[in-house]
Amino acid sequence: MTDLQKSTVVKGSIAVGISAILWGFDGVVLTPQLFRLPVVYVVFILHLVPFFFMNFFLFKEYRLLGSMKKSDLIYFMLVSLFGGAIGTLAIVKALFLLEFNHLSIVVLLQKLQPVFAISLAAILLKERIRQYFVFWASIAVISGYFLTFGLQWPDFSTGSKTIQAALLALLAAFSFGSSTVFSKKILTNYDFVTSTFFRYGITTLIMLGFMLAVGDFNSLTETSGREWFFIFLIGSTTGSGAIFLFYYGLKKVKAIMATISELLFPISAVLFDYLINGSVLSAVQWLAAALMVLAIIRLNARAEPKKIS
Repeated sequence: MTDLQKSTVVKGSIAVGISAILWGFDGVVLTPQLFRLPVVYVVFILHLVPFFFMNFFLFKEYRLLGSMKKSDLIYFMLVSLFGGAIGTLAIVKALFLLEFNHLSIVVLLQKLQPVFAISLAAILLKERIRQYFVFWASIAVISGYFLTFGLQWPDFSTGSKTIQAALLALLAAFSFGSSTVFSKKILTNYDFVTSTFFRYGITTLIMLGFMLAVGDFNSLTETSGREWFFIFLIGSTTGSGAIFLFYYGLKKVKAIMATISELLFPISAVLFDYLINGSVLSAVQWLAAALMVLAIIRLNARAEPKKIS
């Protein structure tokens, strides 16, 4: 490897790592600050604000609509629906449910998305599932259970918020995993700037439909100055800013390197959860988290030749 290639890999890894830390910070520190607001409104406004500002710099992207194939538009809509709307709704609701208690569990469970991404790739893209996937996916899922409940049996009769949050985190993992598979189709014809622009735009329209359905528009006037500060902060840093930074890095490193750098996401989330909220995982949960991270690395490492993230 030449010095230039090494420099490129280092820059890419740092970019992915910083974006992962930003997401960890967002999940534990920033987004929970909006817990007073309705979830649908939060997801809508967190897409609307960045998309509004994108239009000042990326308005020329609209010219692609005239030549966009129907199939491309469908995939953009699927990515926006699963990765933008459903996935974000699920993870934000999960974070709000926990009320600043063990938020890192939700973040860690969300990292199960490779299990769903590879499974969907097998179904939708006819990619063959091999024995290694069954083994490591099972390890990841079982570890996710012990991460959530430790050595205790889940009590479904009490309406535990932890159980609800865990299920929502798994829904988010499924949604983001689905989005990864659909994105593979999009990225064969469009670059990451175009993909991000239309993903945010279409997600904003989808969430506008949700807003019309639930009637949360009063929240616009009820949002405090402090909450607007966090909305703009998230929109410009841990939202669209982190996504652009992530894709910049992803172009410069292999999938497995990006995956390793992305582990700063759950690691930073656990650290921030401890420093900000005083939440500490038990020994069993730490072991489960370590095993789940190992399984995710193995899944991504073996999936790399086919570029499944």
